[in-house]
Amino acid sequence: MIGILGGTFDPVHFGHLRTALDVCEALALEQLRLIPCHLPPHRDQPVATSIQRVSMLEAAVRDYPVFVVDQRELGREGPSYTFDTLTSLRTEPGPAGLCLLIGMDAFRGLTTWHRWRELIDLCHLVVMTRPGAEIPAQGELAEFISQHRVGGAGELRQQAAGGLLFQPVTRLEISATDIRMRLAEGRSPGFLVPEAVREIINRETLYQGRQ
Repeated sequence: MIGILGGTFDPVHFGHLRTALDVCEALALEQLRLIPCHLPPHRDQPVATSIQRVSMLEAAVRDYPVFVVDQRELGREGPSYTFDTLTSLRTEPGPAGLCLLIGMDAFRGLTTWHRWRELIDLCHLVVMTRPGAEIPAQGELAEFISQHRVGGAGELRQQAAGGLLFQPVTRLEISATDIRMRLAEGRSPGFLVPEAVREIINRETLYQGRQ
């Protein structure tokens, strides 16, 4: 199976990387694609350029062959819809199973995503959960959960798409917004981002004087 983790990665940090590695190990993924978005539909536009964000991602995962930086959304015009990305991935050869990794906050907003009900036809949804996270118990999402939830990675491997798994991951309360704020205030992002990423931020003077 192949994992997919999208985001602005502005900048990429240990909160992204550690939880992604948790899922790779728990699901025995052959590969995990990190896909930086071009025009995020549900958040502000990235501060760093596409080239800078890709550079930081590649530096961050250089020593982890399971991680692959996938730039397909950066070359596509218009909003970076996950449905379009999954459709594109489905045209490529390779392992049949696709696992879309999303955090619990993103999952709670899933009903606002473009063609959200059709995503499950293209992939498995792996919701990364932390201790104490509450799973939606009513409404459209609760119905969606009851239809698609599985108990473990073994069930995901039985089909190419259609499963919904809640996967516990390491609790790391790190946010790119906070990192940008620290840098804007002249403080260090040390121990929040990989050292190779910190070096690029310093060299490019990224995020200084802005958040």
